[in-house]
Amino acid sequence: MSMQSLELDPIKAKARAMWAFGDYDRVSTAVVGGLGPSLVAASGIGTGDRVLDVAAGSGNASIPAATVGASVTATDLTPELLQIGSQRSAGLGLDIAWAEADAEHLPYIDSEFDAVLSCVGVMFAPFHQPVADELVRVCRPGGTIALINWTPSGFIGQLFAAMKPFAAAPPAGASPGPLWGDEAHVRSLFGDSVSHLTAERRTLAVDTFASASDFRDFFAAYYGPTIAAYRNVVDDPERTAALDAAIIDVAQAHGADSGHMEWEYLLVVARRSA
Repeated sequence: MSMQSLELDPIKAKARAMWAFGDYDRVSTAVVGGLGPSLVAASGIGTGDRVLDVAAGSGNASIPAATVGASVTATDLTPELLQIGSQRSAGLGLDIAWAEADAEHLPYIDSEFDAVLSCVGVMFAPFHQPVADELVRVCRPGGTIALINWTPSGFIGQLFAAMKPFAAAPPAGASPGPLWGDEAHVRSLFGDSVSHLTAERRTLAVDTFASASDFRDFFAAYYGPTIAAYRNVVDDPERTAALDAAIIDVAQAHGADSGHMEWEYLLVVARRSA
């Protein structure tokens, strides 16, 4: 894998560092691994299609896309995740180009790709409109834009709401990530630049955790945004205990103590307008 390190502004540098906390690849493979294949299937991509996976992480969607024969470029802000994905894809004999890139400033020419994907990735970029504009720009007219994003009302959306009082303040002008899981918001972002946009609420079955406390422990150890929230209150035992309770409460409300959870997401598939 050959990558040129990006010069990032402080906002993006902080985001890159957050996703390098813990072990997001473990979350991606052990908990939400089913999302990538679902996105690839819904996108309809196949052999020879030029595909860009934006905010690809370690390849949740990139590897399934390459497996069906697409020519895949996988981009992310976080080189640690790209390195894991590169090693994994090489081990599988898949030829994926892995590149460090900012979703707001993709280093590709207009209309370069037949399909542009993002699986719970671009939703975490702080400024939504420039990202949506870039997804459209690099997709050819008539090409496919396909996204999976957590919904505001689903478990991960509610988890972020529960963690918000304990997290660092977002950048001025930033929008909450789970808004990408709201159909009206996504339609407003893309406007007339896409056609035939479909949006479907689905759920991911998660049977990884034995209890709400088990979930809390796992995300506190491995999930960057949760780790960042704990680091923000590390010197305040009362706030740390309150964060523990907030995470456990939302996990209990979504069935974690039963050993089975349903995490809601929005699947969006659209065509770039001519």
